[in-house]
Amino acid sequence: MKTEIKKIGVFTSGGDAPGMNAAIRAVVRTALYHKVEVVGIMKGFEGMISGEFMDMDMHSVANTIHRGGTILKTSRCPEFKTPEGRKKAYDNLKAAHIDALIAIGGDGTFVGVDIFGKEYKMPIMGIPGTIDNDLYGTDFTIGYDTAINTVVNAVDKIRDTAESHDRLFIVEVMGRDNGLIALRSAIGVGADSVLIPDSKRDFDFLIKRLEMGRRYKSSKIIMVGEDEEDGGFGMRIGEMVREKFPNYDTRVSVLGHLQRGGKPTCMDRVLASRLGVSSVEQLLKGRKGEMLGLVHGNVAYTPFAAAVKHIEDINDSMLKIVEILSL
Repeated sequence: MKTEIKKIGVFTSGGDAPGMNAAIRAVVRTALYHKVEVVGIMKGFEGMISGEFMDMDMHSVANTIHRGGTILKTSRCPEFKTPEGRKKAYDNLKAAHIDALIAIGGDGTFVGVDIFGKEYKMPIMGIPGTIDNDLYGTDFTIGYDTAINTVVNAVDKIRDTAESHDRLFIVEVMGRDNGLIALRSAIGVGADSVLIPDSKRDFDFLIKRLEMGRRYKSSKIIMVGEDEEDGGFGMRIGEMVREKFPNYDTRVSVLGHLQRGGKPTCMDRVLASRLGVSSVEQLLKGRKGEMLGLVHGNVAYTPFAAAVKHIEDINDSMLKIVEILSL
């Protein structure tokens, strides 16, 4: 395979997601398979600016496919948003003879590399690593499947307590402003209702659902998506439910960052491996400025600018399933 790319830099950025290590592993081993050097950039854009690079070989990624988090570390870097910060990053990359980049992250990562790639004409491919599943161009992002399984396992345990004490539990989950974790896990746990910022269903709708609910249920589970703006959405909903239904023993559980951790599921490991391999091979074929994803089982490519446009319309059929099955 003929290419001018002799050394690839790989990094993770933004929030960590289970499966990132599987993606790093696939990138490193595929690059070496094609006789291309690979460098790990520590702490994302921050490490690019400070020059924290390390050469990687087969042993660098041994026994990592099952590990959560990211061995390359990650951070958020306001300095990279400035022209001066990006200039520092570019100078460090050139000094290290890095010809191309593979970025593993979410929308903020891809906004950054889109600007950087155009500014310095550097070939860059992106791998979607975020538990939020909020990127266009892929059916699922790396980490999403693990996150929703973590939520389901946690809520199954919460239900044991809910049933033992005849309680109503409001469970707040992550997902930024799209609510996809809350929606899919609501179906998976058999929730009585789901309330997410982008569903256009307000508190009055939730009250109606609770009033219609079976009185003899020994427990009730309400899934709530987090509020990106100021947080505490689940707590606020809990207070309003207590005021409206003082007879319910209402509790709020915020699952928080435990949703990011843990060993990635098989689905996330396979997805990360497929996209990691393809990211290197497509770079060597001359592709750049795109995010790889999996659409209907096939690898697809979406320009960074299009990939970062958040999904605005929630799947009404999924909401309907929650309603029907909560009867």
